[in-house]
Amino acid sequence: MRYALIGCGRISPNHIGAAKQNGLEIAALCDLVPEAAKALAEQFSLEGVPVYTDYREMISAQKPELVAIATESGKHAAIALDCIARGCNVIIEKPIALSMADADAIIEAAGKYGVTVCANHQNRFNRSVQLIREALEAGRFGKLSHGAAHVRWNRGKGYYDQAPWRGTWEQDGGCLMNQCIHNIDLLRWMMGDEVEEVTAYTDRLLHPYLEAEDLGMAMVKFRNGSYGLIEGTTNVYGKNLEETLYLFGEKGMAKAAGASVNTIEEWRFADGLDDPEEVKKRFSENPPNVYGFGHAPLYADVVDAIRTGRKPLVDAEAGKRALELVLAIYLSAKEHRAVKLPLGNVATTDFSGRFDG
Repeated sequence: MRYALIGCGRISPNHIGAAKQNGLEIAALCDLVPEAAKALAEQFSLEGVPVYTDYREMISAQKPELVAIATESGKHAAIALDCIARGCNVIIEKPIALSMADADAIIEAAGKYGVTVCANHQNRFNRSVQLIREALEAGRFGKLSHGAAHVRWNRGKGYYDQAPWRGTWEQDGGCLMNQCIHNIDLLRWMMGDEVEEVTAYTDRLLHPYLEAEDLGMAMVKFRNGSYGLIEGTTNVYGKNLEETLYLFGEKGMAKAAGASVNTIEEWRFADGLDDPEEVKKRFSENPPNVYGFGHAPLYADVVDAIRTGRKPLVDAEAGKRALELVLAIYLSAKEHRAVKLPLGNVATTDFSGRFDG
């Protein structure tokens, strides 16, 4: 399967590594800064792989079957729609878009042109997360009470100086949209997906050079009667602390933690089907960074979905749901009220100037 990557920045090695692990034919790389694409090609010994600065030209010349989009967030939707209209299956880095309208347009276009679209929420494929999901689907938790998602990370000025689009409303959003959306996706997925309403606070406390938030806290009421707590921040002193996901039910509870929910730290179930200490030992990965090991299995799932015609595990609808929850948090915080879902046509740009003055 011919594959191409658009965007050769911070996350691009994970994409190329996953493509190689899945035996894809890497047909081309594209970046507005050709030196970035050339450096990536050298890193992975991709001799002879052409480099482009115009993704439309690349698609026309190389005709890839699968394209991954890893540019700045604000460009995801427009590039995805172009690729879909040209018959390409796509993997879109999170978030899938920055507006509900764009997310809907991607879903509609995928159906119109008959292509597979995957939102790159790779943490769903963590072994720890898969284990929790299996227990949930088997009914081991019983009735769910609540869940909690915490992302307690550090991002300093140097990180934002690397890419001026970060932390802007037009091209990114704040810590909830950029750093925390993976765990927000996991919480919504685990708690039944259907959200009734959201109440939230956001603020910009320690990053005055950003437009968007560096702290967000929210309570989510799910339609199945359970609740969710979300805490996301890039204000932790010194270095990243943790990313954790908790699920609490009448017959069990679980906690995934570590740098990026890659370990099982608590595992308690009334059924006694497994040894909690053994589970904690077996499901304890230590990835080299917060991106974890999920890209390769996500790619494997997408390739299989394309070949068999089924939906990928993380389809465009899933990407839309994660986006919707973040935008609902933003809207609740701005308007100081509970926000009902489904959400209307909300976009990150609706919050421009939120923390000015």
